[in-house]
Amino acid sequence: MAQLDRSLIANSPTFAGLRPEALDDILAQATPLRVPKGEAAFRQGEQADRFFLLLHGRLRVTRLNPQGQQMVVRFISPGDMFGVAMAIKVEAYPGTATAAIDSLAVSWPNAAWKDLLARHPGLAVNTMQALGARLQASQERILDLSTQQVEQRIAGALLQLAQQAGKKTDDGTLIDFPLSRQDLAEMTGATLFTVSRTLSAWEERGLVERGRQRVVVRDMAGLQALANKQD
Repeated sequence: MAQLDRSLIANSPTFAGLRPEALDDILAQATPLRVPKGEAAFRQGEQADRFFLLLHGRLRVTRLNPQGQQMVVRFISPGDMFGVAMAIKVEAYPGTATAAIDSLAVSWPNAAWKDLLARHPGLAVNTMQALGARLQASQERILDLSTQQVEQRIAGALLQLAQQAGKKTDDGTLIDFPLSRQDLAEMTGATLFTVSRTLSAWEERGLVERGRQRVVVRDMAGLQALANKQD
């Protein structure tokens, strides 16, 4: 198989600061992976034998809790590393990564992990920083679920997605992948009815504009005020 081009990963924060020859060495063990919309790169509970970097598209990470309820844990953006189960010392994937749109990733076998870190210390530093940021985001989300009203949580989720995946349009900031009301419900611990009612009210106020699995944030400042609202 032909060597993958280093330009595929050069702009990822995971590989920031690494020399061109280091990128070539890292890619020598990589395999491309296409993940069509609706398909899973891996599923919760499967043996974690590979780790991944998203090049193009968007993945939705979900997790079933012990009661069988599904939660959207996060959305994976291009340049993000994911499925790094061995870095947190677990043998199975803790969630399911499903393509929200047609996506392209590269993957490496877990057996390559320790060797790559040993040869490229910068990779270890970048990975730990990314995992630390993800842990902090998870802790903040748990705090939000326990302390914020549902309207605040929905506003905060939309703002986060608009910042991560926002595309400026004449109407506002378009979240550039399909986003359903069910996604928002699973992200925020709300019911589908509550999300629908909240978005309808916000649309009447000109805060958002909705289509079929499409959301445009028309008033970022207005949503920010709702996310920061204190009782």
